[in-house]
Amino acid sequence: MTTTDGSLPPGPAQRLSARLTNAFYGWYVVGALFFSLFLGFGAITGFGVFVKTWEDDFGVSVGAISIAAAVGILCNGISAPVMGRLVDRTSGRRVVVGCLIVLGLGALAMSAVTNVVGLVVIYGIIIAFAAGGVSPVASGAIVARWFERRRGAAVSIFASGGSFSGLLLIPFLTYLLITTSWQTAWIVIGLLTLLLAAPLAWLIVRDHPHHLGLEPDGRTPADSQRAALSVLVPPLNLHAWRHSFRSPPMWQLMLTFVICGVTTTSVSVHLFRWADDEGLSAGTAAAAFALLSTVNVISSLIIGHLSDRIPRRTLLSGVYLARSLGFVGLFALPGSVGIWVFAIIGGASWLATVPLTQSLAADVYGLRHLGILTGVIFLAHQLGGALAALLFGLVFDAWGSYDVAFIASALLLVAATAGARSIREEEYSVRYAGVPPHDPTTDPTARPPAESREP
Repeated sequence: MTTTDGSLPPGPAQRLSARLTNAFYGWYVVGALFFSLFLGFGAITGFGVFVKTWEDDFGVSVGAISIAAAVGILCNGISAPVMGRLVDRTSGRRVVVGCLIVLGLGALAMSAVTNVVGLVVIYGIIIAFAAGGVSPVASGAIVARWFERRRGAAVSIFASGGSFSGLLLIPFLTYLLITTSWQTAWIVIGLLTLLLAAPLAWLIVRDHPHHLGLEPDGRTPADSQRAALSVLVPPLNLHAWRHSFRSPPMWQLMLTFVICGVTTTSVSVHLFRWADDEGLSAGTAAAAFALLSTVNVISSLIIGHLSDRIPRRTLLSGVYLARSLGFVGLFALPGSVGIWVFAIIGGASWLATVPLTQSLAADVYGLRHLGILTGVIFLAHQLGGALAALLFGLVFDAWGSYDVAFIASALLLVAATAGARSIREEEYSVRYAGVPPHDPTTDPTARPPAESREP
């Protein structure tokens, strides 16, 4: 069959090429940062795969291994506001690439670790700090600049890189551990990061659509000029980021994210050890984590799509409630059943909190200081996670079971559900309230008065 001019109609490959050619460049940025997060998240959460092996090889307790995990989570949290501030003030592209290089070299160095001290230094300090540069905090701030109308969906797609890491990379590391050695697994992470992720980020990522003469969401300049007449800015769009602590949403987002950190990091570090204690194999634990990640990919994309249409606080509170039910399954059901119940119910909520929390911060406080603001919120997340990683190990050493820790986690998540629901989004979010940007007292492009400028 030919067209009217006698030529053959375009085939599937040609149609796909045309779509890619006409795609908004922001989606390429999302793709490159997705892959960076995929590897960075795997390097951090992959720690849990090796806890039992290190326990045997190094001749130490779960509590001792948990110290390295806690230090790593804490350093990762400290790096978040640092990296976020660098993205706000310098080049996010350079931050991401530099951190990928350090992370890759650190992963290679992990293969030479022989004791807990080495774990603390290489994993707990070097890898964990560098991973902050490819986290949803730093990279997510870049994504947020490229999108406005579809910000929730774009951030959700990017953040699902963490879920895909659990789906693909964690089972792959488990396979390498079983068939070769834990040293080989870390060498593979290092090579993938140095040879693929870092060059890809350098070639594709750009800090802002304006750097390529583009507008957010792929609008034309004329569209942007027309949109500027009706665009609202958040009531809490402050010139000094520290002033955010004077408003309730910042504290509500931070405190609920502390509980998020407690209930995700603890499972990432201790799930494989819990499974071993329940008589389940490492392969079963890896399969359950892969299922959790699969469910989370689907739920995160759905929630991200919905979050651009309905209140984000409603979705966020639902996510925390679902996770609490997952923890109930871990202590109330036999391990062989509970692990799959948690994978399904907990997976529906696992990383869905990230795009919701970051998008809420952008809606309430604007983009001027989004990197540092989400960095501080993520620091709260990691402080909770570091404490939980250590306490879960100590609880296991003391009682020979994680049940007490799981019960406490379920109760904390009920509190997080109420906390997220209490955010007055309709009052503070730009989606529901705001003032015209031409008002010099609130225009994010205007210079603040001398007395209100940050030093």
